Amino acid sequence: MGKKNKKKKGGAASFHPETDTGITRPVTVRVAVGDVNDKFSEYPSNGLTPRRLARIFRQADEGDVRSQMELFEEMEEKDAHLFSQMQTRKLAVTGLDWEVQPFSEDETDKEIADFIDKQLKGIENFDEVLIDMLDAIGKGISIMELAWTVENGRNVIDDIEYVHPKKLVWDSLTDNIKICTAEYPSGVEIPENKFVVHKYKAKSGHASRAGVMRVVSWMYLFKNYDLKDWVSFCEVFGMPLRLGKYDASASEDDKKQLMEAIVSLGTDAAGIVPSSTMIEFIESQKTTSVEIYEKLARYCDEQISKAVLGQTLTSDSGGGSYAQSKTHDEVRHDLTIADAKALAVTIRRDIIRPLVEFNFGMEAAIPFFTFDCHEVEDQKEVVEIYKTLVCDMGLAIPKGHIYKKFNIPKPEDGEEVLTPPQAGAAHPPMETAEELKLKQEEGQAEQKQVDGIVAIANKQAEEIFREMMQPIFKIIDKATDMDELQKILKDENELRKLYQDMESPELEDFIHQGIYLSHLIGRSMNE
Repeated sequence: MGKKNKKKKGGAASFHPETDTGITRPVTVRVAVGDVNDKFSEYPSNGLTPRRLARIFRQADEGDVRSQMELFEEMEEKDAHLFSQMQTRKLAVTGLDWEVQPFSEDETDKEIADFIDKQLKGIENFDEVLIDMLDAIGKGISIMELAWTVENGRNVIDDIEYVHPKKLVWDSLTDNIKICTAEYPSGVEIPENKFVVHKYKAKSGHASRAGVMRVVSWMYLFKNYDLKDWVSFCEVFGMPLRLGKYDASASEDDKKQLMEAIVSLGTDAAGIVPSSTMIEFIESQKTTSVEIYEKLARYCDEQISKAVLGQTLTSDSGGGSYAQSKTHDEVRHDLTIADAKALAVTIRRDIIRPLVEFNFGMEAAIPFFTFDCHEVEDQKEVVEIYKTLVCDMGLAIPKGHIYKKFNIPKPEDGEEVLTPPQAGAAHPPMETAEELKLKQEEGQAEQKQVDGIVAIANKQAEEIFREMMQPIFKIIDKATDMDELQKILKDENELRKLYQDMESPELEDFIHQGIYLSHLIGRSMNE
């Protein structure tokens, strides 16, 4: 699908709800995107107080969320910790693999799924679309406009563009969502199949107050106060107090020069004064106040981490055991699964369904959109489990499941595939107890003969070994102590003579006879 000739439609015909609703073809005119004023903000975070924050929330509860959405946007821009946590939450989902699955194994459903898969992969900024949709985690709702076009006789999506949620209003009577546009500043009903509306419910209640940002707003406010005071504290006590002393007889001119010197010492770190004057530097000892500011800032960051990620050990530099960190990481994975499932539902409803209905009819089955949320497993361990289930327990497992489990593509018709050394060989049948007993009894008589030969050989060889040991006994008797014995054994000539004296042709002949008899018994077993 085409992003090659992407055109801006800012000058295109405007949307008219009186005539453009209720139609069965896509709305191709732009409704909410393209207003140059969207980038401007009233910056409600400037001079934010508890009273003003409560007023912004009350205004949002009455249906006008403009100030609240602008505040949430500024909170992400101004608070580095909050921005980091929100990015982590979003990227945990966008980093997952996704796929389009057919509604059934029917050929028509597979054809529809292939069409949808190509369309979604053809949208160049689809990863950015997912990021924008996940903006609902913080703000409670995210809305995007579909730009429809016709390509090769098909109604396809040319682009999906983010619409700032500050343009949303809720009707006071019906509580339906409306979008404020240049032509309709009081809001217009959202046309069908024109917008992607993703909602996130961090808690039960209205969509305008269901986002995570609403929960962390108070922590943001308190941290903002804390940082302002901390900066002021550092400005006052970060530099030593410069105290100038002058003589009682100093003139007004001398006093003025002394003051100018003190001021210049604060900015230029240099100055000159008369010899009759003196400047002292008094260091501040207010270290406990610094700790209070830092503790409050860290506390606020920890509460923000809990609200966004559900834990703190993988996001803050706090203490904790490995087991605690692993448990907290699993909580975060649960949030990722929930975010992915909610996002998949919205994509299927607001993107895939219109594509199917406009191109295959209202009765066509809608494919599924899924994210692969499974954690990384030990593939070797998983293979062993499957081998046990199939080979030992005889469990029937579909091949399609194995392909999907290990992310292996199914072979196409006629495609060359790898085969095991004994492909198609049947699993050997299990032996009965009787067969095992007979197999054990086989060769027992011959083994007894071999064991008898060994026993007789051991008995008859005793005298031969005794004779072989005589040269060693003579050396031991000859030595007067251990040092002399060690000296004899280190003498190469003595060792060579010892080996010659210990040679026994009788033992060599005896071993050859035993090997020959055992070989004859073994051959008789094979025959």
